Amino acid sequence: MALEHAILVSLAERSASGYDLARRFDASIGHFWKASHQQIYKVLGRMEGDGWVTSEVVPQDGRPDKKVYVITDVGRDELARFTTTSTPVEPLRSAFAVKLRALPFGDADAIRQDVRVRRSAHEQQLAYYAESAARFYPDPDHLTDDELGGWLVLRGGILAEEAGIAWCDEILQRLAER
Repeated sequence: MALEHAILVSLAERSASGYDLARRFDASIGHFWKASHQQIYKVLGRMEGDGWVTSEVVPQDGRPDKKVYVITDVGRDELARFTTTSTPVEPLRSAFAVKLRALPFGDADAIRQDVRVRRSAHEQQLAYYAESAARFYPDPDHLTDDELGGWLVLRGGILAEEAGIAWCDEILQRLAER
């Protein structure tokens, strides 16, 4: 997947300025696809050149004019094409996993503390996801077609955080037995 596809999804949901897109990434898409504001603006320019989006300058009172981006039919076609291609499983790359492998050669107490910090981060993220689920999808058994994709992504995040907590608990339990 490319950043372009994440931007296309966001613009298909609602047209936006580059600033608004960057804020959306910070609030939601950024939980599973990271991009800096600078990257978003750079890619938007390329996408406009490719005809995937168009922009309109919108005057603002007391502030500089803003450029609002809209997905085009060509962009929608690209997004549809993207959904037909197989997505490879992303390889796990984890400094934490390497640290666990180094357990026999390092400081077990420091690793335990790292696991506790990690577990707390998983708990905080899970709470954020649970709040989002309650706010945006209060009745998941009756989702609209437009809501289903967002809910499935959120559900994946919830399951990942629950698995992260369970893994941390198992690590701490095993380390306590030693």
